[in-house]
Amino acid sequence: MIGPGTGVRVYLACGVTDMRKGIAGLAALTQDVLRQKPTSGAVFAFRGRRGDRIKLLFWDGQGFCLYYKVLERGRFPWPNAQDGAMRLTSAQLAMLWEGIDWRRPDWGAPLTRVG
Repeated sequence: MIGPGTGVRVYLACGVTDMRKGIAGLAALTQDVLRQKPTSGAVFAFRGRRGDRIKLLFWDGQGFCLYYKVLERGRFPWPNAQDGAMRLTSAQLAMLWEGIDWRRPDWGAPLTRVG
């Protein structure tokens, strides 16, 4: 994904977001609901009701970037909280964008041999 590099602050908007919102609407949610400055350089992640759509809002210093992804199958992993924000690492954001459950990565699973 072209976008913010590693080490960027990431805020995930818990609950459901109306995916019809564009840059202005998501920036307003960032400020009013998440209590963050939309032009801070952080990435703000929003998910729709069905769970198959995600939008990322990011200020790159010159203007807003809006990334939008729709999964063909499955849902993006999301916390159960109804409102508020949650901080993620840039690594967790990368997993989220790929549809990997960032809440339970299986880093320590032993390798199994086949055959």
